[in-house]
Amino acid sequence: MMRLEKEKLPIGIEMFRKIRTAGFYYVDKTDFIKDLLKSWAEVNLITRPRRFGKSLNMDMLRTFFEIGTDPSLFQGLKISEEAELCEAHMGKYPVISISLKDVEGRNFEEAKDMLGAVINEEAMRLQMLMDSPKLTEYEKKQLERLLLEDFEKTKYLTGSLRLLSNLLYKHYEKPVILLIDEYDVPLDKAYQNKYYSEMVSLIRSLFSQVLKTNPHLQFAVITGCLRIAKESIFTGLNNFKVRTISDVRYAGYFGFTTDDVKKLLSYYELNEKFDDLKEWYDGYHFGDTDIYCPWDVLNQCDKFLESKDAPMEAHWENSSSNAIVQDILENASATVRDQIEALISGESVERELRPELTYTDLDHEDQDIRQTYLWSILFATGYLTDADKPDEKLHRLVIPNREVREIYTNKIRSWFNRKIISRTARWNSFCTAIKSGNAGEFEVLFNEFMSESISIRDTFVKKEMKENFYHGLLLGLLQLEADWVVKSNLESGIGYTDIFITIPKEKIGCIIEIKYAEHGAFDDGCYEAMKQMEDNSYTALLKEMGMKKVHTYGVACYKKTCKVIYKEA
Repeated sequence: MMRLEKEKLPIGIEMFRKIRTAGFYYVDKTDFIKDLLKSWAEVNLITRPRRFGKSLNMDMLRTFFEIGTDPSLFQGLKISEEAELCEAHMGKYPVISISLKDVEGRNFEEAKDMLGAVINEEAMRLQMLMDSPKLTEYEKKQLERLLLEDFEKTKYLTGSLRLLSNLLYKHYEKPVILLIDEYDVPLDKAYQNKYYSEMVSLIRSLFSQVLKTNPHLQFAVITGCLRIAKESIFTGLNNFKVRTISDVRYAGYFGFTTDDVKKLLSYYELNEKFDDLKEWYDGYHFGDTDIYCPWDVLNQCDKFLESKDAPMEAHWENSSSNAIVQDILENASATVRDQIEALISGESVERELRPELTYTDLDHEDQDIRQTYLWSILFATGYLTDADKPDEKLHRLVIPNREVREIYTNKIRSWFNRKIISRTARWNSFCTAIKSGNAGEFEVLFNEFMSESISIRDTFVKKEMKENFYHGLLLGLLQLEADWVVKSNLESGIGYTDIFITIPKEKIGCIIEIKYAEHGAFDDGCYEAMKQMEDNSYTALLKEMGMKKVHTYGVACYKKTCKVIYKEA
C-alpha cells in the first residue's frame, strides 16, 4: 500500500488560503467566526501575546467574509456545518485588512512613512476601484493619492481608511469589515525611540476617522498584545468590546488547546512527546481555557520529525522582545526581586494589575505605580499567567512553563554578569582563586556574588532545574574571562562535567561540579559532587591535554549561599 504523504507543518504561515491549498496542517479555529458574529460589536479589540495565532485568524476572517472568496477553502471545517450562517455571511462583504507589525522607525517621520506604505499596499490590493463606474473622477483622484503614496499632508494618511471604506461601500453597496492586526506595535516602537506622543496622535486620528460614526462600517476587529487605554487612541467609541486573555469569550481560538495538541501529535505519530510539550509550552490560562503557545508546538514538532531524540528548545524566546523582563530586573526594588525569586522557584505572586495602560505610565514618578504597570505588561505579553484570581482586583500570577522560566533565568544571568564584572578588583580575585586552587576564597566571593543576585527557593521545582540555575550563573561568570576556555557538559572520562576549564597559557585545568543542597545540606552536596568526579574520571581529559595542574571543585548551593570543597587531581 502506498504511504500517504503527511501535511506540512505551517511554521510561520499566516495566510489562510496558502495553508488550505498548499498541503499544510490546519488547527481548525473557524468557530471563531460564529462566535464573533454571535457576540457582535461594531469595534472588537482582542489582545493576546505574540505568536499565538492572531495574524492567521485575521486572515481567516478576511478570507471568509470578503466578496469573491472561494467556499471550498472552508469545506470540512467546523464553520461549514453552519449552513445558514455561511449563506448569510460568507463572501458577502468588502474587507479592508492591514497589519501594523512593521510600522516602526528611528524617528516619527520614518514610522509615518512605514504607515503610509502599509496603506499604499492595501490600496493597491483594492485598486480595481479605479475602474468602478460608481465612483466619480474626484473620488478616483483621492484613491490615486493612496496608490501613489502621496501623504505629504498628514490628513491624507489619517483619513485613508475612512476613504477606502467610503469607496468600497459606494462600489459594492455593502458595509465594510475592517481588520487591523498588531495595532499596538507602532506605539511600542515609538515609546522605545522617543516619539510616542506624535505616534499616539497619528494613530488616534486614523482610528477615530474610520471607527467613529462611520455609516459604511459593518464591524471592525483589532488585535494586539496590550490593551492601550481607550482615552489614548479609542476616544469617543461607544460600541466597543475588549476581549483580553482574562476573558472567557474567544479563549480557545488563539493558541492551541490540549485537544489541539493531542490531535496534532497523533497525526504526526508523536504521542509520546505530549508530556515534554506540556512541561515546556503549556501553562497559559486564557479565560477558562488551558493554552499552549502554537509557535513553540509547531517548531518543536518539526524538530521531532527530523529526529525523535531532538532536545527541547525555547522557540518563542527567539521570536519576541524580552526587553521588558530586563527592565524589571535591572530596576527592581528588593520587594520585586523577592517576588521574582518566588516566581522562578515555582511559587505564585499576588498582584493588582491595570487592565488599561499607556506607555507613558511606565515612566511614572511613583515607583509602586510604575511597577504595577510593568507587572501588567508581563501578564499581557505572556511572561506571566493567571493561576487564579483571589478576588476581582488581585491576580495570582505564575510563570506559565519551563520555556518562559528559562527566559527569566537567562536575563538574570546576563544582568548578574554585567553587575559582577563591573567591580574589577573583586572579579580578578575570584578568577585568581579558581585557577590557584584557593577554595576558601572561591567560596567567599561566590557567596558575595550570590547575595546580590536572585536565588532558587527550596520549592517543588525539580532539583535538576535548581542545579541548572546555579550552574548557569557560575558558567556565565567564568565565560567572561577572555583567556580561559570554558565549556559546559563536556564529555570527559565516562561522564559529563558541569564546567570544564582550560587555561592554555598556564597549563592549568579545572573541573567544577555543582549540586543543589536540599534543605541546606551543603556537606552532602559537596561530597556527592566530588564522588561523581572521582567515580567518572572527569579529570582524565585534562591530563590527556597536557595540563600541568588540575583543580577539582565540588560546589553545593542553597538559596543565596554556597559551600566549596577542593582537591588537586
